[in-house]
Amino acid sequence: MKFTYKFLLGSAIYLFLNNTNVNAQGCVAIRSTGGLCAMDEHPDSTTSGGAWLFNANSRYYRSYKHFVGKEEQKQRIELGTNVINHSFAQDFTLTRIFNNRWSFSVDLPVLNNVRSSLYEHGGKERHETRSFGIGDVSVKVYAWLLNPAKARKGNIQAGLGLKLPTGSYNYQDYFQNTGPGGTKLLGPVDQSIQLGDGGTGIITELNGYYNFSHNFGLYGTFYYMISPREQNGVSSARGGTPSAKAVANGSDIMSVPDQFMIRFGANYGVGKFNFSAGVREECLPAKDLVGGSNGFRRPGYIISAEPGITYRLKRFSVYTYVPIAVVRDRIQSTPDKITTQTTGVYTQGDAAFADYAVNVGVSFKL
Repeated sequence: MKFTYKFLLGSAIYLFLNNTNVNAQGCVAIRSTGGLCAMDEHPDSTTSGGAWLFNANSRYYRSYKHFVGKEEQKQRIELGTNVINHSFAQDFTLTRIFNNRWSFSVDLPVLNNVRSSLYEHGGKERHETRSFGIGDVSVKVYAWLLNPAKARKGNIQAGLGLKLPTGSYNYQDYFQNTGPGGTKLLGPVDQSIQLGDGGTGIITELNGYYNFSHNFGLYGTFYYMISPREQNGVSSARGGTPSAKAVANGSDIMSVPDQFMIRFGANYGVGKFNFSAGVREECLPAKDLVGGSNGFRRPGYIISAEPGITYRLKRFSVYTYVPIAVVRDRIQSTPDKITTQTTGVYTQGDAAFADYAVNVGVSFKL
């Protein structure tokens, strides 16, 4: 029974640690929003009096492959016209576990991005724009739906919270060779490397696990963030004048999109190690659940195979996991559809995606 409970705790730890970010791999601009659940501390007598948990997660990816729909635009790399994003996110999360059922978390992301392109800098020379600072902070409340004292093999946890517009959504840098006479021009950086989106998001989350034996179990997560605000008022023209086409289809102003993530898989415990294999889908939808959906966005989704490993001690855990992209799809946006309707010519933009992302983190019980 002791070993069974130990694995239950390990499974819960794994689910918590691997829900740190919703941050898609590329120009589909899903930024870090915490995505944390309180499953790292499976409820038992040691948490009935409350506990604190601190988690630090680092995530890095390099996006450089362009897709229209599911078709890769290989010529972009061959011609050297592809956009390259280097994205680093460091999430710091503090969770208060009140008892064996309720918990509360605060997540603070710090983001560092570098974007390299030709088309944003006159089209002849490759230059970089950068962004660095605090992203959008999120706060969430979690509750186990089943009585932890009775549901020993598995449980479901519901979360509800807010993503606050604390990150800059009008971060600016210089674009070379775009001003009068080929001078540089100061303007908002691309949406994919903005630190925030300018909207207050409503976070909903479900996390669950079920263990069949002492060392084998299943896990799953559903995360959806509702963004009622349609646009944030920031121009997508990089300090210049929006084109007539952009004004006509609404892509001259950046949108504030919804986003969601689905994860499921299996884990296997051996001693202090927990090995996992799962599937992860991250999506920025073309249409929001609440409010309008127009404005500049690059909607799409990534389906990834997600191996991971966690090493845990009594009060300390270290983990790494690497979602590897299997399917990448840049779908039609609302402006794409408007242009298609007004011109009669099918229009669909592109987006750059990464091959994989690297996540490394630590968790402490305080």
